[in-house]
Amino acid sequence: MFIFVLQTIWLYIGELAGKDLDTEIILKFLLYFSPKLVPLVLPLTILLTSIMTFGNFAENYEFAAMKSSGISLQRAMRSLTFFILLVSVTAFFFANNVIPAAEYKSINLRKNIAKLKPAMAISEGVFNDVGTINIKVEDKSGDNGQYLTDVIIHKKTNRSGNYTVIKAKEGELLGSTDSDILSLILKDGNYYDEIQPSDYSKRRNKPFAKSYFEEYTINLDLSDFNNVDLEDESYSNTQGMLNISELRESIDSFSTEFNEKRNKLSENMYNRTDFENIEVNLNPADSVKEIENTILEAYETYQASQIVNLSLGSVNGALSHLSIKKSEFQNHTKQINKFEIALHEKYVLAAACIILFFVGAPLGAIIRKGGMGLPMVVAVLLFLTYHFIGIFAKNSAEDGTISPFWATWLSTLIMLPLGIYLTYRATTDQGLLAFGNITEPLRKGLKKAGLIRSKRKID
Repeated sequence: MFIFVLQTIWLYIGELAGKDLDTEIILKFLLYFSPKLVPLVLPLTILLTSIMTFGNFAENYEFAAMKSSGISLQRAMRSLTFFILLVSVTAFFFANNVIPAAEYKSINLRKNIAKLKPAMAISEGVFNDVGTINIKVEDKSGDNGQYLTDVIIHKKTNRSGNYTVIKAKEGELLGSTDSDILSLILKDGNYYDEIQPSDYSKRRNKPFAKSYFEEYTINLDLSDFNNVDLEDESYSNTQGMLNISELRESIDSFSTEFNEKRNKLSENMYNRTDFENIEVNLNPADSVKEIENTILEAYETYQASQIVNLSLGSVNGALSHLSIKKSEFQNHTKQINKFEIALHEKYVLAAACIILFFVGAPLGAIIRKGGMGLPMVVAVLLFLTYHFIGIFAKNSAEDGTISPFWATWLSTLIMLPLGIYLTYRATTDQGLLAFGNITEPLRKGLKKAGLIRSKRKID
């Protein structure tokens, strides 16, 4: 857990550094984030400790002493098996209650921390929302990143759209921790402002004002941004914050909404065809003209071209509409899959604790090596295999390639036969792999073919 907490600090150091946070807030952030690491840490811990414990027993011939006293491996594992069952049940309730609450706290705290000191939150290459402007810089330099290069600013207005744009070659941020005013000094740039006349007829001319400046100063009031309530908990919209009952309810509502949208799309596409009104103004003639190639031959050239243009416009409009809806349905499906994955992960954690114990315990008894050397290497390799299979499967499940159920349970189900196999071989006092069953028939076949000679007895 300590190793993964250190990794967390490095992952989120950009959100914590330079924002004048006290130690209590940083420790609270780590406390809220730590429960999220338990599904990653607990299976690895059980796998490693079971290999180390039973490896020490086998290395010191304690299993041999037990067996000579009539104590089998199953009996030796009985108390630990009950303990692991208790751990798995506790892990299930922990994943269903504690982790969602901690996720809720951590995300809201991260959101509130991000509001502090927006001058430190100007990232390179992207637009940043700072006060009354959106600012993008190509490069930052200086000890505190106060010198900016290639600055683009969009001023916020009550109107929708970017009507005021400022571009400058250089910029500098000036401010102090005691002041709520941040001064942005721009150098060598242009100011563009699109004017919106009250007379609608003059708007067609698209009037604007453009000016050049050598130095231009923008003062930003940050009093509202620095006055952030770190205890605010208004954000609650991710699958990690929900328990099993809430996840099931969300999945049902999302699925119902998804099906309604699909049915509405089918009705909309049918109405676009206008099949219901096709016979409203139809007056069939007594005689029908014979058409050799296409129905357009029954019309004059101008009318035929109009029909073709209308048809192409209708088809292109339908294709464009379907393309937009396809993207919308894909996002909706991805959201449902994420919630289903989060639902199954709560059960997988409990099952993984049991299965990885029955992988590690017999494996330690077979390799007969304790301590932090070989058991650590074996445990890490097994866990990385287990973890990466789970990650790849879940990523494939988000876009609907495989079922969320199989994606979540795949790595655990792969470890299940391995646990059964190792438990059987450890119980029957066999090695890790039965190489003799493979090499012995091969050796007999080569001997029969005369490719190898039998050993002769030398007196």
